[in-house]
Amino acid sequence: MLILLSVATVFSACSFDEEYGSEFFAMDTVMTINAYGKNSKNAVKSAEKEILALDELLSVTNENSDVYKLNKEKSLKLSEETVELINRGQEISNLTNGAFDITTEPLSRAWGFYSNLKNHIPSKKELNKAFRGIGSEHIKINKNTITLDKNTFIDLGGIAKGYASNKSADILKKNGIESAIISLGGNVRTVGTKPDGSLWNVGIADPDDNSKEIGVVAVDNKAVITSGGYQRYFEQRGKKYHHIINPKTGYPAESGLKSVTVISDDDTLADGLSTALFVMGLDKAKELYQKSGNLFDCVLITDDNRIFITDNIKNNFSSEKDFEIL
Repeated sequence: MLILLSVATVFSACSFDEEYGSEFFAMDTVMTINAYGKNSKNAVKSAEKEILALDELLSVTNENSDVYKLNKEKSLKLSEETVELINRGQEISNLTNGAFDITTEPLSRAWGFYSNLKNHIPSKKELNKAFRGIGSEHIKINKNTITLDKNTFIDLGGIAKGYASNKSADILKKNGIESAIISLGGNVRTVGTKPDGSLWNVGIADPDDNSKEIGVVAVDNKAVITSGGYQRYFEQRGKKYHHIINPKTGYPAESGLKSVTVISDDDTLADGLSTALFVMGLDKAKELYQKSGNLFDCVLITDDNRIFITDNIKNNFSSEKDFEIL
């Protein structure tokens, strides 16, 4: 929510001939699209329609969605969008050595991290059952036909919002929009610069106090996507259990990080990496960044409140706190 407030301060300082904004609910979160320039209303309405359609297509709980039907039938010819996203999920899984995995649905279900379930600490028996179908090797792709092993269930929620923001940004651009900002929950995507030509300032939430910013990154034509254990969790016996599950252990990740923000022009990659780097921890995140060939930049906040940023954004990141170059 902080990102929305941070972005809103940008709008109030400017005036434009044409602007249009929309707020709606999809993919279990409040979303906003604000576009500036001619045809902004039609562009925003088209982008909103695309996101709502993708929500229907990719939901893990909607009985009419591709994902729900595939989890039930185990082998199905799917839409091009769903197949594309499954392929991207496999790519990110390979890139991160399984730290991101679209087959962790049974683990999330075991912990009760779905709206119709009650949170609880699963037993070893529950986790062992969930692990039977976990891993990208349990997915077979033959053109538009996807086949899952009998114990495998997928959830594309870890990259669906990134995919949706990329698609909606493309729609805005095709409609002639050169200045826009999209917020899908914790995901922000900018189109071009602000109408005055300056960079967009996107606030990064303080994981210890979501009402405050811990830093600001200035960007244009980028996705800025944050994941953190503070976003969704439950407490039991005095301990917090968050929703970002380590696919290797079956438990909420304990990597020494409490917030990861990824900046990239590839929204889907940024979405998946924000989860993966959180699972991987500081050292492995640094190693992946150094091997990636500038695919992304990031801001990492450790459990002991140290802030690390990648070198490429050192001139575009500001914070009242000290920070180090990764």
